[in-house]
Amino acid sequence: MPTSINPATGDELTTIDLHTAEYVDHALDAAMRAQASWGEQPISERTQLLTRIAQELRDRVDEAAELITTEMGKPVTEARAEVLKSAKTLDYYADNAARFLDFEEIESDAETSGVVFDPLGVVLAIMPWNYPFWQFFRFAAPALAAGNAAILKHANNVAGCALLIQEIMDAAGTPEGLFRAIIVDSSDVRGIIEDPRIAAVTLTGSTEVGALVASQAGGVLKKQVLELGGSDPFIVLADADIDEAARVAVKSRFNTTGQSCVNAKRFIVEETIAEAFVEKFTTRAKALIVGDPRDPDTQIGPMARENLRTELHDQVERTIAAGATCLIGGELPDGPGFFYPPTILDGVAPGSAAFGEETFGPVASVTRCADVDEAVRLANDTEFGLGATIFSRDVEKASVLARKIQAGAVFINGQVASDPRLPFGGIKRSGYGRELSSYGIREFVNMKTLWVGKESA
Repeated sequence: MPTSINPATGDELTTIDLHTAEYVDHALDAAMRAQASWGEQPISERTQLLTRIAQELRDRVDEAAELITTEMGKPVTEARAEVLKSAKTLDYYADNAARFLDFEEIESDAETSGVVFDPLGVVLAIMPWNYPFWQFFRFAAPALAAGNAAILKHANNVAGCALLIQEIMDAAGTPEGLFRAIIVDSSDVRGIIEDPRIAAVTLTGSTEVGALVASQAGGVLKKQVLELGGSDPFIVLADADIDEAARVAVKSRFNTTGQSCVNAKRFIVEETIAEAFVEKFTTRAKALIVGDPRDPDTQIGPMARENLRTELHDQVERTIAAGATCLIGGELPDGPGFFYPPTILDGVAPGSAAFGEETFGPVASVTRCADVDEAVRLANDTEFGLGATIFSRDVEKASVLARKIQAGAVFINGQVASDPRLPFGGIKRSGYGRELSSYGIREFVNMKTLWVGKESA
């Protein structure tokens, strides 16, 4: 029985009953029926639904943001931005889905040949707590536009968000059964994945959970898209604009209180400018406002759960024991809630905890390098491959280096972020498949070859 805890206070919020096996069975049956009809609807009708959902999100942005903040501690300003970004993505697919799914003609020896894009069926979405609205809608917008149905299994510490998403979808006129949020134990997920009514699975979460879901879905030959952990490098070269690099570095590391897979985590800085960068980076990090996430001025809220804070602090202590220097933060604060101060570790060596592991909280590691070649080597010295950043005034040089970085995305002179117009996803232990853009909408379709022979004379 999921119990929501306010991470800013540690107080219990509410307990939500798990859905029964009978409820889940009914939801899967209803989704199958709804999808069979939905997939036959004109795409114009499907995209109209996206527009209505987007408007419903905008109408209820304050309610949704408050719930996100209460359940997982995200500063309310960031929570509002998350909801509005979800609406923007729904609008994007409402405007572009028909073009992305149009018949793609390919020349061959046929009279006509090409590819049509048919929906797969019912897709199970297993979603995390750190972006409880955005993570779902960036999947749902393209999946629903393509003609699929969706079942949401959310992280149980944001079960209230899952139920509010259900309300919003219903209020927007989503056909009965086409979407359903289910509140179940993690131990029940395998049976849902393996259920023949589920056609495919998408998961955003940890690498460990991703590997488990991949094995379960793969065992029954079901398509998966996995967006998993990251330890993104942020490379600052000697010719970078140090002031701008430090400004973006703070935003890139500490937004969402550092609890994002695509946060920059390892700052790899050329030795000749390292002191200047670290000083500016540290000064800006010290100025971050830590406090009540309901306050619009707050920039760092609590971590989402107490065990996550405990694990993060252990990583900090092990990294310091391995020779790193703690410049700011690094101590568990007194008082209620699961707060952790902005922390910067300097002299972090490869092989230490903050370099080799994903640090999911407001902790930045700085590693100094001799030159560009060492920067690339250090950036790739990780089991992850989600995003990466390069700061340099020489964009041509940085563009050449970007091709050498092992990641799903490389941003030059800017913060790594998801954008509905661009594909998003990783390689190595950061997962596979892509979300967003035209690539994302084609993940959960049958790309069917259509071949028409020439008429005989």
